[in-house]
Amino acid sequence: MDAEAYRTVAEAATASFVVQGSEFLGHARPVDDLESAEAFIENVHEEYADATHNVPAYRIRVDADGRLREYSSDDGEPSGSAGKPALNVLSQRDLENVAVVVTRYYGGTNLGVGGLVRAYSRAVKEAVDAAGVIEERPHETVSITLEYDDSGTVRGILESEGLEFEAEYEADVRFEVRVPIADADALRDRIRSATSGRARLE
Repeated sequence: MDAEAYRTVAEAATASFVVQGSEFLGHARPVDDLESAEAFIENVHEEYADATHNVPAYRIRVDADGRLREYSSDDGEPSGSAGKPALNVLSQRDLENVAVVVTRYYGGTNLGVGGLVRAYSRAVKEAVDAAGVIEERPHETVSITLEYDDSGTVRGILESEGLEFEAEYEADVRFEVRVPIADADALRDRIRSATSGRARLE
């Protein structure tokens, strides 16, 4: 595994089970940054607003040096019984750029701190298993603005490289390209060369 690579989940997934009448739903998804992690947590809170608890946790790589921002909350469960166990699963599996939320519908039986730790850990483990773990490389977004004459050439380059991108065709053509950080400079050079410097790159 090269130094740039990290482990994350392949896709969004949800896993659910019942413990002594309480239903637990573990939601996991890959995220690129803090904003998308917080937006995902907010969406789960809204979708499951009738739940007793929605316990969030995430680990996000915040810079090229691999520094991580970790966050968790017990969301009203006893201190240390929910958020920390959820985050611990992400740490133990060495996962980054992952956000999870565990939704709980209380079933009338107190599980005790030990029972809660086991249930919240299990919910994250099962959600991560359902999502699948992959090796990923840090990405950045490169914006390319150019005239219509050059757009076919550039689109061909992006497609041949197998890069994810979004295209907007207005007065100019704009491509938003998701590219591994390690490959971004080479892509910029290739685009500049192919368009004789006419493309505007951000």
